[in-house]
Amino acid sequence: MRQYVLVILLSLVCVSLLASEYKGKVVDSQGEPIGFATVYLEQNPMIGTATNNDGVFTFEAEVPDYYQLVVSFIGYQKQLLPLAMFLDSLPVVVLKEQPIELEETVVMAKASKQKNRRKAMAQLLYKVYNRMQYDFSDATYNVKLVSDVRMESEDQPWGMEQMIATVVNLPGEGREGKDSVQFVGENCKRFFQQTIRNRADTILAGDWMEDKLRKMANEVDSGVMVHQSLWSVGNIRYDFEQSMNDLKHWSVSRESESETVLTHVEKKNFLGIFKYEFKRHYIVDSESYSVLRFSEQMTMAVNIPFGYKLKKEELELLNLLNMSETDIAKFRLKKANAEIHLNTLYRNVDGHLYPAEKNMHTTAELIGTKEMIIPIELWATQHVSSVTPNAQPLPKSRLSSRIQREIVSIY
Repeated sequence: MRQYVLVILLSLVCVSLLASEYKGKVVDSQGEPIGFATVYLEQNPMIGTATNNDGVFTFEAEVPDYYQLVVSFIGYQKQLLPLAMFLDSLPVVVLKEQPIELEETVVMAKASKQKNRRKAMAQLLYKVYNRMQYDFSDATYNVKLVSDVRMESEDQPWGMEQMIATVVNLPGEGREGKDSVQFVGENCKRFFQQTIRNRADTILAGDWMEDKLRKMANEVDSGVMVHQSLWSVGNIRYDFEQSMNDLKHWSVSRESESETVLTHVEKKNFLGIFKYEFKRHYIVDSESYSVLRFSEQMTMAVNIPFGYKLKKEELELLNLLNMSETDIAKFRLKKANAEIHLNTLYRNVDGHLYPAEKNMHTTAELIGTKEMIIPIELWATQHVSSVTPNAQPLPKSRLSSRIQREIVSIY
């Protein structure tokens, strides 16, 4: 009898773990479908997919129904929902906007007031710096994260890449005292609309592109660099320490009972050919001076007086970004403008602050003669799923391992 019951229980377990199909639809608060939203299992981020242009997704998995499904899209609040609700129906998931430019509405204090507050500013910066030394651990730590990067041109998505990664932060072990990072991709998926993918394959068919670009694009290391760069940007303690004594470029941008925003502005202009403005916003608790989040904004402009005529292979690369039906045969680059917004949110683990989420939004324009403009937009987000303090560095054998991408067509 006991054996009979055991057989029945084992059979039920096996049936429950057979591959099931899960499907749903993702929309915004106005009911408009969201394409290229990512869905994955919280317990196993390697299992999942992305929505198509109608906001619909479907995937199969052999997992228990009590698992949780993460629904995420850059610039929106992610949702954590029971996986079971996506069986045998097409539930609609509504994502609420969460703008990346958290500090875009900052009102700068008047310069006349700042001149009389240099001493007070120095004292405030010193308090924040001391708190940083306490909040941010000097010990090595390990994080697991899900990193999404999506590119658009002329409001049309070109493609998206999702990488599941393990990251080890080595505080103060990089150049000039910066943090060093060990970044290892565990799994990677590239999502394309089939029409865009076909067009890209046609453009990539040239000899130069075949030998150079295609090889580079399909090697995991080139993609890892993109995701690793997003994680590495925003070396908060190092950046703060380097600019502490530059008092004339600091201001209190906003102040309330709960939050104080400290802003440092850096500007450069090289003969009008290249200029940029870099703003760093440190949003701290007004009472404890502990960092709540870190926001960076950078604008760049390049002006080429006589223009630069693109070579054949450069034109082919440009046509990958050009979403119009007609390929560009000639292009003389006159100007290039870019604006980058990056935000880092933190969470407390065992008394220390660690990154919880990073978001980036980049817009750029390549401007040619006769006002020909190629717009480019890049969205990226990284969600930290777990943090392990006092971790060990990764062995060299792990750092040299390579992964292959899975190409997924979104219809």
